[in-house]
Amino acid sequence: MKSIVSKKLSAALISCVVAGLSTSALAESHWAKTHPRRDEVNDRLANQNRRIHQEVKEGDLTHAQAAKLHKDDRQIRQEERDMASQNGGHITKAEQKTLNQQENTVSHQIGK
Repeated sequence: MKSIVSKKLSAALISCVVAGLSTSALAESHWAKTHPRRDEVNDRLANQNRRIHQEVKEGDLTHAQAAKLHKDDRQIRQEERDMASQNGGHITKAEQKTLNQQENTVSHQIGK
């Protein structure tokens, strides 16, 4: 009888621990996305996305040029995510500077 109760208690305890870890992981992930340096980098990427679409709409960029620029932006966004995952959900000032330089390169290609 004790082993059945003990197994149920252990299972319940494990479930609570797993649920607690999942909840804290969700909270951490939400915080990390709104970290000021990450937010600035991602806001710039979103703005560049709008600019690319606008340039295609106006006929200043071809669809092929836009696809290349979007690909470059996706690579920058992935690099930002990778950096953040290595730093507890945020990026350092040096990493932000690197990402901004990459965004500047793409930005200068929009609307040429």
